[in-house]
Order: sequence, then structure tokens, then C-alpha cells
Amino acid sequence: MINTPPTFAKQDSLKFFRTLNSRVNNYFKENNIQKTGNWTLYLKTAILITVFLAPYFIILTLDMPFWTHLMLTIVMGIGMAGVGMNVMHDGNHGSYSNKTWVNKFMGGTIYVLAGNVYNWQVQHNVLHHTYTNIPGHDEDLDAGRVIRFTKDAKWYNFHRFQQYYSVFLYGLLTFNWAITTDFRQMRSYLKRKLSYGEPKSPKILWTTLIITKVIYVSIWIVLPIVIGITWWKVLIGFFIMHYTAGLILSVVFQLAHVVKETTNPSPNELGEMDNTWAIHQLFTTTNFAPKNKIVNWYTGGLNHQIEHHIFPNISHIHYGNIAKIVKETAQECNLPYYEYNTMRSAVIAHFKHLKELGMKPELT
Repeated sequence: MINTPPTFAKQDSLKFFRTLNSRVNNYFKENNIQKTGNWTLYLKTAILITVFLAPYFIILTLDMPFWTHLMLTIVMGIGMAGVGMNVMHDGNHGSYSNKTWVNKFMGGTIYVLAGNVYNWQVQHNVLHHTYTNIPGHDEDLDAGRVIRFTKDAKWYNFHRFQQYYSVFLYGLLTFNWAITTDFRQMRSYLKRKLSYGEPKSPKILWTTLIITKVIYVSIWIVLPIVIGITWWKVLIGFFIMHYTAGLILSVVFQLAHVVKETTNPSPNELGEMDNTWAIHQLFTTTNFAPKNKIVNWYTGGLNHQIEHHIFPNISHIHYGNIAKIVKETAQECNLPYYEYNTMRSAVIAHFKHLKELGMKPELT
């Protein structure tokens, strides 16, 4: 990773963000509503946590065929991804509630999902949201050698098949959180002195990571075995739960940034970007299925990724309403506003783009 972060242009000749920010603020003021969540988000939270945890308690208490257990672990994975996209995500952006302690509590649900608050806030809030789609700075583009997400990444012969095998690797996202990623990230971020909000002592961060991992393993692996479920059944169920959640989360994330329309701009020799931060988000982000109520509800508004990237401090429940304002303002300023009308078209576009990135550079 490149250590020196790029700087964005300070002057917006189009006055895009100033105009957009004023219009969005007026929307909330005129409708007398807060930018944070409301009862619809609280109800959704209860539903998704139930979908996530109820099957777990059913598995622990009822004697059922193993195939039934496996079906329930898939349901748990669906609930797990839902909690991550709706509850944890808004909480760690500070947009779930106007109360700080509620945001911290909801953001802390990532510990039940196998993640870590500090690591997630640095990777997502700092690196991804600030340096969106910039190679060497946005870690969401870094899949090691195995998947080539940008033309800047080194090409290997096996990338010719990445449009086929990548989907199988996507499912390992949260499973890797549980066993390796958090330790590697914390070591890297602390070495680089990265933080989000008020910096914390490395001792506190490492202690929190270790304790939460021990508790996590105790809840999801040790307890079921102690109760009497065969160890290999527990491990298979644990993996399936994570694989389901990881596959959902990875696909949703990739549709917003790894498609043909979005760019991967790099800074010039002085480390400067061509655009202001807000305009940069328009060139590097795309929406999908914006009018699909089911997709919008389940993905926590991540299908309105443009609105989320420009206004991460606003709860996702408002994105559908402010999307029209964002789109109209972008068009007035002759700026892009990328979107796919359906989930299907976005998925096809993503894997088609992976195929293009997998071709040998000299042939493209």
C-alpha cells in the first residue's frame, strides 16, 4: 500500500457539493425530520437480528436432522449479512441514531459478526470512503494476487478465469475476518498510526480484539460442542453461515465500485487528484436496483451507493428520498450519475468487467 495519501482539489468550479448539500439540508428541514434512523430502522433491526439469532437457538435446543441444521445456518448467514449492512453499518457511520451511545452499541454488533470496530472503521470509513477506488489507497480493491480488480494491478495468467472463480472466493470474506484478517489489519493500521475518531491505546485495541475473538469462538463453536452437537457438524455449520454472509456482502460491495463505468483515478506526481472529494465519488461509484424495495430494504440502502458515499452521516432509510436531489444536481453540473436499473444487470456488468480485467493487458 502507498503510505502518502493523495489530496483532493479544493476548489469546485461547478459548486456541485455546496449546492447539493444545501438542497439536501433543506429537504430535512422542510420535512422536519432527522438525518438519523427512525422507527422503520428500529423495526428492521429487530427483524434482522431475529433472523440471525433465532436459528442458532433452535439448533441448540431442538433435535433435528443435520440437513435441517444446515438450512438454518444458511438463514443465519442471510440474517448475519442483513445485520451487517443495516445495523452495524449505520452504527459505525454514526447515522443510526442521534445518540452516540446507541451508535456505538449498534456499531458493536460487528463483534457478533466476527469483525472488529477499529479495523472496520479504518478500512471502511477512512480508507474506502476517503480514497474511493484509488489503487493503493482503497483496500477494497486489494484482493492480493488472486483477483484483479483494476488495470493497475499486476496481471497473472490465471486471471483469465477470474470471472468464474471469484464468486467462490467472495464467500470467504467474513470467515477470513474471524480467523486472520483482523489480526493482520490491526498490526498494519497501528504501524501506520491510522485511526477513526479519537485514537485509542494499542494495548486497549489488541486486548479488545483478543477478548472479543475468544468470546466469539466460545459462542459459535465451543458452546454448541459442549451442549452435545458433534464438532464436525458445528464447524460445517459455522463455515456455511459465514460463506452465505460473505457471498452476499462481497457481491453487494463489488456492484457499487467494480463495474465498467466507475473509474480508478490516481494522483499526479504531486499527489493531487483532479477532482474535489464529492465529485470524485460520482466518478467512482454506481447505484443499482434503486427502485427495488426488497433490495433497498435488505441491503441497507447500499444499492444507493452514490448517496451513501456523499452523505455517509445520513441514515440509509433516507437515501431513496434524497436520490432524486443528488441525481438532478449532478445532471445540472454535467457530472455522471451511474446506476443500473436492476440487480441482475449490475451483477452481469460486474462479472463482465472482471472478465475484461482478466484478459492479458496487451490484448485489451
